[in-house]
Amino acid sequence: MEGTKPELLVPAGSVEEAVSFISAGADAVLVGEDKYGMRLPGECSLEDISQIVKYAHDHEAKVYVSVNTLVSNDLLEDLPAYLEGLEKAGVDAIEFGDPAVLRAAGSAAPGLKLHWNAEMTSTNYATANYWGTKGASRVVVARELNMDEIVGMIPHLEVEAEVQVHGMTNIYHSKRRLVASYMTHQGRPVEGTNLGKDRGLFLIEAERQDEKYPIYEDMNGTHIMSSDDICILEDLHVLMEAGVHSFKIESLLKPASYTIEVIKAYRQAIEAFAKDPEGYAFEESWLDGIRHLQDSERELSFGFFYKEQVY
Repeated sequence: MEGTKPELLVPAGSVEEAVSFISAGADAVLVGEDKYGMRLPGECSLEDISQIVKYAHDHEAKVYVSVNTLVSNDLLEDLPAYLEGLEKAGVDAIEFGDPAVLRAAGSAAPGLKLHWNAEMTSTNYATANYWGTKGASRVVVARELNMDEIVGMIPHLEVEAEVQVHGMTNIYHSKRRLVASYMTHQGRPVEGTNLGKDRGLFLIEAERQDEKYPIYEDMNGTHIMSSDDICILEDLHVLMEAGVHSFKIESLLKPASYTIEVIKAYRQAIEAFAKDPEGYAFEESWLDGIRHLQDSERELSFGFFYKEQVY
């Protein structure tokens, strides 16, 4: 007997990426611009988003927009018009963390669906359900939760659950320009603002020289990313059996060719499970395309899925 298929969600940094990811098997794409959303693979204007929505809806896919920035007083003035523009473009939902976004959407774009993404603080079903009473229809589960915590959370949720299953994670964020300040202190001031995602900067700990932590700056401040990539494909069936609604593949700082291979691999697993849940078995060959393109300096790991978390 066939089962219900969870959604496969992938951030896209351009119209072209959105089209290619949907063509590869993504059910939804996450887009946005740096002014309102953080840690996106690229920026999409309202015009771009309108194009993506048309293509996605023509191919039975969805479009979500990241509005997860730390909202400043200055941003409050422009926020309602932006949300109204997203609603007119026909986007399927927005991701938010700041209640200011929820309030602005309630008055300027009441038709928008809301996905609560509070990064590391979405750690229990009671808080998620609280935001459900305020209008959120989905919670983006904290990446620091382990498998037992996630699986145990699902039956108590009154909203959908989204879980990251692949890619790097953000481990530190500051609104300050830490790299620019450091390089200036070192007597090596940066020309212009070339400290973004394309610069290829990384940190190395003295005790662990073999691990590199990508770091970049943009208008939202400084972002430090994990030294490894989550890959839970081998145990994806545990999350599917638990009833997780959406699986996110993180595409940040990855070439589109790599992300497409990841999408194809997870698509195979999802289709196989949906076709025959009881007879489902993971196939090692699904990982071949990913391993072929995986950065040799970045390990594929289970992230926090099998770690005992201490807060």
